Amino acid sequence: MPIELIGMIGTRKLSELDGPTVSITGGSIDPAYVRQFAQAHENAGFDRVLVGYGSTGPDGLTVASFAAAATDRLKFLIAHRPGFVNPTLFARKAATLDHFTSGRIAVHIITGGSDAEQQRDGDWLDHDTRYRRTDEYLEIVKRVWTSDTPFDYEGEFYRVKDAFSDVKPVQQPHIPLYFGGASGAAVPVGAKHSDVYAMWGEPIAAVKERIAEVKAAAPPGRSPKFSVSLRPILGDTEAKAWERARSILSRIKEIRSGTTGNQPVSARPQAVGSHRLLQFAQESEIHDKRLWTPIAAATGAYGNTTALVGTPEQVAESLVDYYDAGVTTILIRGFDPLADAIAYGRDVIPLVRDEVQRREQQAPVFA
Repeated sequence: MPIELIGMIGTRKLSELDGPTVSITGGSIDPAYVRQFAQAHENAGFDRVLVGYGSTGPDGLTVASFAAAATDRLKFLIAHRPGFVNPTLFARKAATLDHFTSGRIAVHIITGGSDAEQQRDGDWLDHDTRYRRTDEYLEIVKRVWTSDTPFDYEGEFYRVKDAFSDVKPVQQPHIPLYFGGASGAAVPVGAKHSDVYAMWGEPIAAVKERIAEVKAAAPPGRSPKFSVSLRPILGDTEAKAWERARSILSRIKEIRSGTTGNQPVSARPQAVGSHRLLQFAQESEIHDKRLWTPIAAATGAYGNTTALVGTPEQVAESLVDYYDAGVTTILIRGFDPLADAIAYGRDVIPLVRDEVQRREQQAPVFA
């Protein structure tokens, strides 16, 4: 397909509107909700869903395995932090799940932009060193997936002898690798290893600049694709969409001010991607046609927090603008996760697919 549309599933019915530290990647597990959430995305026409990672949250491989058993077509993008499972073992785990899901998984590599998150799992390496480790980790994982013979590897972080796996991925040459990271240390690693380089929802001009930066860092012969993540806020009319957006912002500010009985939360992220979103928020509340930044500012831009506000037609138009900028994967998730996923499938995804298909059919063919 010329464009891939991804959602995101959590393991219980909560969002940022339920608490200052609530994340879709953490919390308790409601199996019935996971089943319903996955099936809703499949019925809505999403290609894939992200299963997030958090240092206090459920195991993503297990969540994806359960959700895959409840669906037929939906694919899964499993977030994974290198460094806590040996690369040889992770390669076999992922290849095993690839078989049991009939080739429906991909892996999203998130090296980690928060020292506190890393330290909960016992990782005390600094930011740039973590990316050097990720480079080695992915070298080994990909060789385990593809090597027909045992191999040795000796690096700064990993040393293996006669590494080999009897089980190879269903998908060839290997399970797709997505990669997130906005820092100078991240770009060369992601450009080297990723099939899809993921970005948060930045203005179009900034996205074009980042695409050019990654392409310039890619080794000869490599040409990764690109993803952007956004939070659409829909309304039957533009006025109703803005009314809903301001209501969401008001609720988030109320929670974070402590007026609901919770303690205020510090908004000082370490991740470079978060710093970029905060800078865009400082520059303007609205970028391009309808990229709205105040929620990023209110939450400290911890994660995917920039919104597209408007009618389904307006939001679809803005999503296609990212496609025109060079993005071929778009992740969309809402602040009312299940209801919004259903609404996106009904009102937005068909419009985006139709317009992208129209563009593809009109594109010139060169002999």
